[in-house]
Amino acid sequence: MTKAFASPVTQGPLQPGDALLVVDLQRDYMPGGALAVPLGEQVLGPVNACLDRCAALWLPVFASRDWHPQGHSSFHGAGGTWPPHCVAGSEGAAFARGLRLPRQTELLSKGMARERDVLSAFDGTPLGERLSALRVRRLVVAGLATDHGVLATVLDALRLGFAVAVPLEGVAAVDLQPGDGERALVRMQ
Repeated sequence: MTKAFASPVTQGPLQPGDALLVVDLQRDYMPGGALAVPLGEQVLGPVNACLDRCAALWLPVFASRDWHPQGHSSFHGAGGTWPPHCVAGSEGAAFARGLRLPRQTELLSKGMARERDVLSAFDGTPLGERLSALRVRRLVVAGLATDHGVLATVLDALRLGFAVAVPLEGVAAVDLQPGDGERALVRMQ
């Protein structure tokens, strides 16, 4: 895709009325991490550029993180799909090195219930209420992974009535099945 943003509602650069959500840019999803996303490190530059633009425009910034307990249901040992990753308080659960989140970033922890896997940054967090309180019209979603957390978050944002934009250089897919990332982008549109 050649467009800067994939969006079912709107396109274009960050502007007043927007908020940025950085989804799960954590060390376990970076190269060498427990669940490395192919090309995950390549989103850091574009995401940091979005963060710089947010700072210049005084736009709200949110960052979600997986914050799993030991033995989480998504882990292989508990019958899940994934190796243990982003265990609360671990080095792997920390945000990626080089990510320049501003001090006023609102953190959203998800996936904290052992028996329930959570992908969307809206699920079990105050994100929807905060966006409404801040009168956000469009949510710009970047991070990892296109075919999991980003997809679920975008679909929830649309369901809640927010316009959404996804900077294509700011996302990367797991592609558990080849093409999952492209299919996720099509579904978002």
